[in-house]
Amino acid sequence: MHRVTSPNALSDSPFLRACRRERPARTPVWFMRQAGRSLPEYRAVREGISMLDSCARPELVTEITLQPVRRYGVDAAIFYSDIVVPLKAIGVDLDIVPGVGPVVAEPFRTLKDLDRLPELTAADVPYVVEAVRLLVAELAATPLIGFAGAPYTLASYLVEGGPSKNHERTKALMYGDPQLWHALAGRLAAIAGAFLRVQVEAGASAVQLFDSWVGALPLADYVEYVQPHSAAALAAVGDLGVPRIHFGVGTGELLGAMGDAGAEVVGVDFRVALDEASRRIGPDRAVQGNLDPAMLFAPEAVLEQRVRQTLEAGRRAPGHVFNLGHGVPPNADPAALQRVVDVVHAASA
Repeated sequence: MHRVTSPNALSDSPFLRACRRERPARTPVWFMRQAGRSLPEYRAVREGISMLDSCARPELVTEITLQPVRRYGVDAAIFYSDIVVPLKAIGVDLDIVPGVGPVVAEPFRTLKDLDRLPELTAADVPYVVEAVRLLVAELAATPLIGFAGAPYTLASYLVEGGPSKNHERTKALMYGDPQLWHALAGRLAAIAGAFLRVQVEAGASAVQLFDSWVGALPLADYVEYVQPHSAAALAAVGDLGVPRIHFGVGTGELLGAMGDAGAEVVGVDFRVALDEASRRIGPDRAVQGNLDPAMLFAPEAVLEQRVRQTLEAGRRAPGHVFNLGHGVPPNADPAALQRVVDVVHAASA
């Protein structure tokens, strides 16, 4: 059943108010990877269906995206998809291998490989448009966050051919052929930006740009080789008036520069306290994070203490969206996540 809500109710949601650096009645909370393998209901509906296939079924995407909202009462939904979905949609030969991750059949190494990266349009991802519309109707006053992978992380998958711990081939290309690197990253920024724009134009209330692997770079190299392309991806929705979140892993040294890429909110992993992160980022941006996911496995009293400490550090920032400092581990107990939501809402009200 579709629910009807007023635009004001959505705009006044704690999540969107925190993103705008306003002070909502309570600190909003959602979790990266909140819809996923930690939920038994997710495992049930995904049984026998591949990851990429599940991302192309609007009704299934809707159900999976809604599952943690129903279960936990989180303050935002994150669109169920994968960062390689837009690449698959434009014809890149890749698959998500269980236990491994995205694997590219023919890794990108030369200028000619750019011919395999045409522009992305809404016509390439009609299932995304349909799923967002279904979700917006169901979520009512709960915001939907669209997302995309950032250029560096997408490039790393394409160049390495799959997940990599040290990104040797990616860095070799970046440093050894800067012209090719910038051409590749620029093409991926356009694809990521278009993917974000498709989701917002279909009804998403915010977006997050994930740069999972960019923490592998020193600050100077990030500024030279990555920041302009992340900024271009974020700028693709800059005229649409939605908050933009930018998150990376192991990016403590990059936080200020990531903020300068243009997002209204900077996601912080668990390695830097939120008050210190906010000092590095500056007063013009909210922060998101950053409970260590390992705390979900700690005794309840320890978990609650760490949640309260994170809230206290977040109060010193101009705006705070509570989240983990990384995604929900697949083996996390849903009861621990429920405890986090309950403590955040009760302690911050």
